[in-house]
Amino acid sequence: MLSFSDMSEFLFYDLKEKPALTRSLATQIVQELGRRVVAGAYGQGDLLEEEGALAARFQVSRSVIRDAVKILVGKGLLEVRRGIGTRVRPRSAWGLLDDDVLAWHQSAPADHAFLRQLMDLRLVIEPKAARWAAERGTAEGHSLIREAQDRMEQEKGSIEDFVVADALFHRAILRAADNEFLLAMESAVFSALLISIRLTNRDPRENEESIPFHRAVADAILARDAAEAEARMERLLADTRLRLGEGGAREDGTDGSARSQ
Repeated sequence: MLSFSDMSEFLFYDLKEKPALTRSLATQIVQELGRRVVAGAYGQGDLLEEEGALAARFQVSRSVIRDAVKILVGKGLLEVRRGIGTRVRPRSAWGLLDDDVLAWHQSAPADHAFLRQLMDLRLVIEPKAARWAAERGTAEGHSLIREAQDRMEQEKGSIEDFVVADALFHRAILRAADNEFLLAMESAVFSALLISIRLTNRDPRENEESIPFHRAVADAILARDAAEAEARMERLLADTRLRLGEGGAREDGTDGSARSQ
């Protein structure tokens, strides 16, 4: 049976409404190596095994390994130096907002520092998105926000269904803000939401305290009260950050509590 961490990678791609990497031999190797780099199995600055050894390990040709490495070089994870080999680049060089890199973080050991940085990014972009959704959102965009909020309140099914409803609420706000650059940020929101639930390892449906925060944001946006929408989103995210820090949440589920994000 898949753990939530394993399911999170698939959920991430589902929320992005895009398929995971196609299942060619090269992209299967990309996924394997990418997951290992992100998880730290290959540390920053480490050299990968030489091409022949990797080909033997994965039982593929050297050309497949070369194609996989080229893809990972393009994502900033690896560099190839003649006479030295293939090395893992520093995280500062990674394409951290690349969809696949964010997806691979879902399968890596949960990282509080990485989640904190994602929450910092959310605090920068989502309050303004809520303001602009109030000011610029179309009737259709506002309807999607309300539908997502209603779905989150009514969801009594699986954890995945609840998480999807929560994610769709935040995505609807980003899209209603009518800013193409904000759409590029939705992956970070999805990643933060999925990692936060995995870190606390609790069923978010068991906790309803954050539902009023979401409803308050939706009400302000639909009332086209831009200032209040921004302020309420700030309060929602501040509440999320506070709860993530309660009791030193751990992956084993002790001393943590998770609610919708």
